Amino acid sequence: MPSLASDKYTTKDKKPKREVGDKAYPIWLLINPKHTAVRHCIWTPVLAEIQDKVYREIHTRIDCTNIYIRSAVHDSAVVPRTLNWWGAELAKEIELFRGIVFEYKPKILITFGAFPYEFMRRVYQIKPEKGPKSWGTAILGNEFGKSIENFDINKTNKIPLLRRVVTSGKFLEECNDFSDFNENYFQYVGSKIADKLIEHKDSFKFWIE
Repeated sequence: MPSLASDKYTTKDKKPKREVGDKAYPIWLLINPKHTAVRHCIWTPVLAEIQDKVYREIHTRIDCTNIYIRSAVHDSAVVPRTLNWWGAELAKEIELFRGIVFEYKPKILITFGAFPYEFMRRVYQIKPEKGPKSWGTAILGNEFGKSIENFDINKTNKIPLLRRVVTSGKFLEECNDFSDFNENYFQYVGSKIADKLIEHKDSFKFWIE
């Protein structure tokens, strides 16, 4: 996989690009433009765990060259603050992304942290609408578990990941549903996502020959 620090992800003036990759790719990443480092500090180690399990199970790897990565909003200044969680200016962004996601219908839509996850929920008109304090570590962890349990290859599977992992065990300690596991966060979520990719391997065309 190409380095996530390459020029592919930045403009000539070194500002992060709004989007990179191919919308036809079945896996999308939706990020907060204030926290673009999640591509490296969260997605890279999760992907490493996915690739490791995929290789061990079916002796191939995922070609991630054209994975689609998009900032939820065009400007980090638009990202709502706690005291102004959802301003009217986000309506156009929601409608724009709704049109794109419904046109291309990715198989997996991965979000990182509270804002991208709630943004995604509003794109899909999932009720009730919630604020930032609704999506703490434990609750996002439980939402991840539900997304894996209810995985449906015929729909867009909305999978939330954390924006930040302070310690490897913190996620599992705070999520009662995962208290029986000893893996760290990256191992746990990477393994779970890999299981679904392997289970539905014939539905994906991104395998490296």
